[in-house]
Amino acid sequence: SYPPDGGFNPFTCTKLANRAIMSLLYQRLFVVTTDYQAEPELCAQWNHSDDMRTWTFQLAEASFTDGTAVTAADVKASLEAARDSTVYGSRFFHVAEITAEGTDTVVMTMDTPYELTPMLLDVPIVRAKDVAEERPMGSGPYALQGSGDNMTLVRKAGWVGRCLLNQKTVPLYAASSTAEVRDSFEFGGTSMAYTDPGSASYVDYRCDYELYDCPTGIMLYLACNTNTGLFADREVREALTYAIDRDALVESPYNGFARAASLASDPASPFYDTTLAAKYGYKPEKFVSVIREKLLAGSSVTILVDGSKAYRVEAANQIKTMLEYAGLQVEVDEMTGRAYEETLLAWNFDLHLGETRLSPTGDLSQFFRPWGDLSYAGMSDPELYDACLDTLENSGNYYNLHQAIQSDGRLCPILFRTYAVYVNRGALPDIAPAMDCILRLEPEAAPAEEAAP
Repeated sequence: SYPPDGGFNPFTCTKLANRAIMSLLYQRLFVVTTDYQAEPELCAQWNHSDDMRTWTFQLAEASFTDGTAVTAADVKASLEAARDSTVYGSRFFHVAEITAEGTDTVVMTMDTPYELTPMLLDVPIVRAKDVAEERPMGSGPYALQGSGDNMTLVRKAGWVGRCLLNQKTVPLYAASSTAEVRDSFEFGGTSMAYTDPGSASYVDYRCDYELYDCPTGIMLYLACNTNTGLFADREVREALTYAIDRDALVESPYNGFARAASLASDPASPFYDTTLAAKYGYKPEKFVSVIREKLLAGSSVTILVDGSKAYRVEAANQIKTMLEYAGLQVEVDEMTGRAYEETLLAWNFDLHLGETRLSPTGDLSQFFRPWGDLSYAGMSDPELYDACLDTLENSGNYYNLHQAIQSDGRLCPILFRTYAVYVNRGALPDIAPAMDCILRLEPEAAPAEEAAP
């Protein structure tokens, strides 16, 4: 199923169903797997300078639907379009320059040493002259034919590679609502549905199906106002993590489509240390003890939340109950639109229940750098920002960063949401949905080795 008004431009389309179809239309330099590993796709070989600031990527042979070769100019144009998009833009924060050298080499210069640069490059590559088109040409195994409510995926003759599907044609079903998507799936019109269980329009499925979770990188978190109020006290905000029953929030309101996280990384990623996470899990008596020792029982706390996000409001009300267990008086302040944005910018809250999509590398720079995009109410901190840069240089430092965040308490991670892929039983082989690449191409048996710097 697909919404006809969603388009198939990977840099502008935010319609989830259409993005699933893009898995078959476009290839990427790398695919980031469900367990956060970068697997090469259009990249044949890569290396980096000693300081990991300059990365060189050599392209594998591939061609677009019209038979023309995929070149470095196409890759550069696609990455620049992604850099300017709301879909991918945030991950390019530390990218200083992208250049094309010859026909098959792309060079990226970073403003800081960046060990996991390949993980940023799971960006669909399109023909350079098409980057602004509604349906840009790609190099994937299928091409899109038809228009409006009548479109079909057609397998490209002679396409070389490995693909989950081998059908010559895959008909697409135009649907205008999530209920219509569900009905088509349940009553046999379509074989797969890709949905966001955390959206207000989500509908339950009640037929026989195979269900797959898909990572999103979307983190739900509490941000503390460190300037005024209860959480200006470091000991209080450090204890906040123990008051949050994350498992309960995963079950309701998120109906199991999330992963409880007491550290600021997806638990499915290699950056998440379960032993460290266990130290900061749900232990309400610890938070109660701090509130009592500091004679703070009866203190007022305001939780700011975007009132247009129903699931987030429900989560805020559950957190309200959790904090009231410690004797606090809690108000959930639901605001929408400009009022919400102005209250957030004015730091007029004690806690902010926010949500953001992290890059596949889990970069937290925008929380802690001065004037960062997510740096509200005194969130910025030079030591934590430096710790973020340390993780980009060496991912082994994520342990130290997460420990420092928990010891400071200004950011309290709660969970990472997942999307859902419903498949008619037996319609597809087992799939491993990757982030933003749902019907991902199977990796080669032996992935290309990273070349020596």
